[in-house]
Amino acid sequence: MLTIKYLNDRPEEVIEKLAKRNFDASTIVNSIIELREKRNQTQTQADLAKAEMNKLSKEIGILFKDGKMEEANHAKSLTAELKDKIRELDQVFNDIDDQVQALLVQLPNVPHESVPKGKSADDNLVVRSGGTIPSLPEGSLPHWDLTTKYNLIDFELGVKLTGAGFPVYRGKGAQMQRALINFFLNEARENGYEEIQPPLMVNEASGFGTGQLPDKEGQMYHVSIDNLYLIPTAEVPVTNIYRDVILDEEELPVKNTAYSACFRREAGSYGKDVRGLNRLHQFDKVEIVQIAHPDQSYQILEEMVNYVESLVKKLELPYRIVKLCGGDMGFTSAMTYDFEVWSAAQQKWLEVSSVSNFESFQANRLKLRYRDKNSKKPQLAHTLNGSALALPRIVAALLENNQTRDGILIPEALVRWTGFEKIS
Repeated sequence: MLTIKYLNDRPEEVIEKLAKRNFDASTIVNSIIELREKRNQTQTQADLAKAEMNKLSKEIGILFKDGKMEEANHAKSLTAELKDKIRELDQVFNDIDDQVQALLVQLPNVPHESVPKGKSADDNLVVRSGGTIPSLPEGSLPHWDLTTKYNLIDFELGVKLTGAGFPVYRGKGAQMQRALINFFLNEARENGYEEIQPPLMVNEASGFGTGQLPDKEGQMYHVSIDNLYLIPTAEVPVTNIYRDVILDEEELPVKNTAYSACFRREAGSYGKDVRGLNRLHQFDKVEIVQIAHPDQSYQILEEMVNYVESLVKKLELPYRIVKLCGGDMGFTSAMTYDFEVWSAAQQKWLEVSSVSNFESFQANRLKLRYRDKNSKKPQLAHTLNGSALALPRIVAALLENNQTRDGILIPEALVRWTGFEKIS
C-alpha cells in the first residue's frame, strides 16, 4: 500500500508512474486528496471545539464558586452541545479515514523507474539466457504422456480424489518431487536462508498484509466457516511473521526460505496451456523471502536473481530471465524478474519463478519497520520474495528435455536426492 505522505507530496508522480501499468489512478488519487483536505478541516473544527469546551469547563467551576448559577448552567449547556458536536466530528473523521483506506487499497504499487513500459507479456524484456536447448529423439513425448508411460503422475486419479488440477504423484514421480524440494531447501540453507515451516492457511490480516486481499480473493480457496484462506504461496505466512514488528537495522537483511504446498483456484484457466503440469490448483514450491534495508533492496534483488539462476543452471535447464513490463507485473510489485525454462516437447517457454522487490508497499500494510541506528526512528523496511523454485513446470521440463529412447536421465545435481540416475 502506498503511503499517504508519498501520495500527498507527489500526487502527479504517482499518477504518472501508475500509467506505466496502464492504470489510470487520477480519479482515486484526486479523491484521496479531497478527502484528506476534508479530514484536515474536520480535525481543525474538532480541535477548536475541544479548546472551547476546555475553556468553558474551567469557567464553570469559577462561576459556581462565585455563585453565578445561571451563567454556570448556561456554560454547562454549551459544554454538552460541544461534546455532541465533537462526537459527530470524530465520526466524520473516522468515516473519512475509512473512505481513504478503501481507496488506497485499490492502488497498485508504483513501478521502479527501470521497469519497461508495456501492456502484456509480449512487451517484457529478455535480460539474459543460458543453457542449451536440447534436440529430442524422434517420437519424443510431452510430459503428460511421459508421466503415464513411466507411471510417475496420475492425473485421472487426482480428478477422482479431488478434481482437475490436483495430480497424484507416485513411485519415482513422488521421489522426484521430494528430491527437488530437498535440493532447493538445501541450496537455500547453504546460501544463508533460515528454513521456516509455515501454516498452509492464513487469516484475513495475513492476506491483506502481503496484498492478496482484497485484490486476489477470487483466486484463493476460502474456508468460510473459519474465515481462513489456503495459501497461494509461502510468501504470505513467511512475510507475515514480521507483521507489526520493528527490527533493529543491524538485523537486516532477514533471509527466510520455506517449502509449502500452494493452492490457487486459477479461475478461468482452460485449454492446452493448462494441460498436465502447466497449471495446477495444488502444487509444491520452495520460496525465498528477504526483509531488507531500503538502500540495499535492489542490490539484494539482483543477488536473489543470481541465486535462482544458479538453481536452473545446476538442473541443466535452458532458461531465460525476463524483466516484466509495467502492464504484466503483479499488483504489489515494484519490479519483477521472471524465469522461464524451455519445454522441448511443447516447444515453448514455461515460467518457473518470479523474483520481486515490493519496496515498502507490503511493509506499509504489514506495519513492518526497522529502527534506524542513527535516528532510532522506525522506518518502513523493504520486502522481496522469489520462487526458488516452483516444482510443476520444472518437473515438466526435466522430463521432456532429458528423455532418451530408453528412459529419462536425472541431472547430476539431483541424483544425490533421488537415489537414481534414470527413470526407465
